[in-house]
Amino acid sequence: MDLKNRVAIVTGGARGIGLAIVEDLRSHGASVVIVDAGVSISGEPLEPRIAEQVAARMEGTAAVCGDIAQSETAQQAVRLAQERFGGVDILVNNAAIIRDAFIFKADPPAWDAVLRTNLTGAYRLLATASPVMREQAKSGRAPGSIVNIVSTAGFYGNFGQGAYAAAKAGLMGLTRAVAHDLARSRIRCNAVAPFAATRVTESIKPANDAQAAYQGKALRVPAFYVARLVSFLASDAASHVSGQLFGARGRELFVFSQPRPAQRLLQPHGGFELAAFGAAARALEPGFADLVTDLEAFSGDPIL
Repeated sequence: MDLKNRVAIVTGGARGIGLAIVEDLRSHGASVVIVDAGVSISGEPLEPRIAEQVAARMEGTAAVCGDIAQSETAQQAVRLAQERFGGVDILVNNAAIIRDAFIFKADPPAWDAVLRTNLTGAYRLLATASPVMREQAKSGRAPGSIVNIVSTAGFYGNFGQGAYAAAKAGLMGLTRAVAHDLARSRIRCNAVAPFAATRVTESIKPANDAQAAYQGKALRVPAFYVARLVSFLASDAASHVSGQLFGARGRELFVFSQPRPAQRLLQPHGGFELAAFGAAARALEPGFADLVTDLEAFSGDPIL
């Protein structure tokens, strides 16, 4: 867990889970570039210089105040990490906004904004930093680590969260692809689904009693446990771990299964006649996933 001489870039690192991650990485010796646009949870301008304010009071950090979905911001972050601290070893894609709406009340600009920040922003940083990380590994520097902060909404779903869930599911797919792309360089890429008190949790509008219970309990969960998991994944102790999906909910630590065939059915040549398809497909029903939201699935008491 010694991260001395390692350099991290953390997006959305000035508040909430991102700030907890920055603090834990620093506590283990890493230098950190904090990237934060200082926007509200819906992406509106709020505190545009907050990254600089956080960096000013935390030794071993530097700040980029900008939108990570812009190529220039990603380039600035990587350049600052190299010039100020000597390289790039750890990426944490944490920046996210949320603009909820039922699909039948969809707002296309809101969809674009969420996908742009939550998914394209991660892509920008990965595309900019990964060539640097590969060259460092070739020249003998210890291989680096990437952690993408996803959400259980991406694989359970939730009411009105089409854009947010799609972006987070896309980020999980990107995690797997990047883990393959960088495997030869021994750079690993993992995803973490966090459970903690955040602005996202505060913004939940419960649709039923189970979701209200989830929100009330989630607001008691400190972000520290998520941050410590990220620090572990960034360390050499996790050098054998890549392409995995983890979760941290207070003291509970998860590794999630990932979609694989759950049931198999062999069709006759030419396929089933439509009239017979329903009866035949019932053989697949034991593999069906329950249609529950992530808030309902994790509405039980967290272990603190």
